[in-house]
Amino acid sequence: MICVGFTIIPLLLLLIFTYVPFGKMVQFSFYRMKYTTPVDKRQFVGLRNYSDVFSRSDCFGALKLSLYYIAGALIQLVLALFLATILSFKVKGGNIFKGFMFFPYLISGIAIGFIFKFFYTRGFVFDTILGWCGFNPDSLPYWLKDTRINNWSLVATSVWRYMGQMMVLFIGAIMSVDAELYEAADLDGANKLQQFKHIILPSIKTIVTLNIILSITGSLSAFEPPFVITNGGNGTGTYFVIMNRIAHTSQKVGLACAMAVVLLVIILICAGLQQLFFKYVFRDAESQDESYSAKKARLKAEKAAQKAMKGGN
Repeated sequence: MICVGFTIIPLLLLLIFTYVPFGKMVQFSFYRMKYTTPVDKRQFVGLRNYSDVFSRSDCFGALKLSLYYIAGALIQLVLALFLATILSFKVKGGNIFKGFMFFPYLISGIAIGFIFKFFYTRGFVFDTILGWCGFNPDSLPYWLKDTRINNWSLVATSVWRYMGQMMVLFIGAIMSVDAELYEAADLDGANKLQQFKHIILPSIKTIVTLNIILSITGSLSAFEPPFVITNGGNGTGTYFVIMNRIAHTSQKVGLACAMAVVLLVIILICAGLQQLFFKYVFRDAESQDESYSAKKARLKAEKAAQKAMKGGN
């Protein structure tokens, strides 16, 4: 009974605070309504809200804007994996560097927004640093107003914040790899790149997949940097910023709910495609794992034989 009680309570909380609100959101997405619209006066519009998501320039344009953040997430993934591979082994000052890289993740997103709003302001921190490097301050662009570069500036903010967290996850996964596999690879003459490809990458494929899913999900739901730094102005309004504006400023609750449902479907599709992609990429990982397991066993046998020979002498 105790086990049943401890199981039922979390399930009830999950049902009340997650699945019931989600069901209501899907229901509201078929209506034209405001927050204060009485139930009997809500106008049923069917799939019109969903068609508006793709026909309205602000909604669909914000969805395309996510491509900037997806590109930044892929760059972030590569950098985090590169640094994690280096820092997983003994490096002088490695622990201090890990701490510095992870620290931005501990800062509130709102605080980071205000920091970078000041950082990118014309004539302030970033322009001053570039001026010290020899750039002419008058020739520098407006980092938050120039539509050619302002979204990349916001993406750089997200990369700076989340790369340390991703790097720590990679480090934990890489350090769990059996060190004897590296010894077996050394005996076969494998270089560092081959060790990374055939030992490290197949061994951490679960964490790689998880980080990519988190990155894509975070890219599609980016909110804090554009909301705090630019308030969605000058073409920087991401999908969540526009959704927030439609729901709370324009009071178009049904359209905002439809946007949320569309985003969920896109995330599920992306997650499924990633699973298929990594299933294809790591299709031979199991056979490689077995190969290195055999090498590990051979290495142990060789060590045992060497000990026996020394004992006999």
